Amino acid sequence: MLVSSAAGTHPGPGEISLAHNGVLFLDELPEYRRSTLEVLRQPLEDGRVTISRAAGTYNFSSKFLLVCALNPCPCGFFGDPVRQCRCSPRQVESYRAKISGPLLDRIDLHVEVPQIDYKQLSSNEQGEPSATVRSRVSSCRSLQGDRFEGIPEVRTNSDMGPKVMRQHCAVSAECSLLLEQAMEQLNFSARAHDRILKVARTIADLAGAGELSSDHVLEAIQYRSLDRKLSFS
Repeated sequence: MLVSSAAGTHPGPGEISLAHNGVLFLDELPEYRRSTLEVLRQPLEDGRVTISRAAGTYNFSSKFLLVCALNPCPCGFFGDPVRQCRCSPRQVESYRAKISGPLLDRIDLHVEVPQIDYKQLSSNEQGEPSATVRSRVSSCRSLQGDRFEGIPEVRTNSDMGPKVMRQHCAVSAECSLLLEQAMEQLNFSARAHDRILKVARTIADLAGAGELSSDHVLEAIQYRSLDRKLSFS
């Protein structure tokens, strides 16, 4: 169970709390019951799970990195350039609707992974070494640690509240216009707006940039693909 391994009078920690300070990976996300997925909303927002029983209220620390995987549709081929999707528009919409808007709002990055063909699978070409990626991420985390020194409740960009964001996520008039257009055309929520800015701040940190640019903001907006309306044309 995601919340509690004991449904009796005295609940114990479930998978969400056991993932505290770690990673919680949910494969085939739409296959979970919607009511189960909605349980994720509070810990993703507050970093804890609260369970009320007759004997009292129990709080479990649940600050974790959520990683999910899902197919684009029930058959898995929606948007595939080679294979034809067998799902009707209603089936695709129903499949996606299992993940609520408020839950999607709390997920920072929506990354589409295209199918890998045989040439790519059999290629001997080496990608970027993990050690290089780790070094870049470690440098970024160190930068954020220095930035938020003296603010106990904030360790990384994702922890920023509105007050801290105003200080470290200030945008130019050009970036502000881009965000305004995205909010209006893609119908982003206020929470998605804040998460875009936090992601843009992290993208800038990885690039070693002090100020947010339009490129950083545009890239962050691209990571909200599941917020957009489906196109069946």
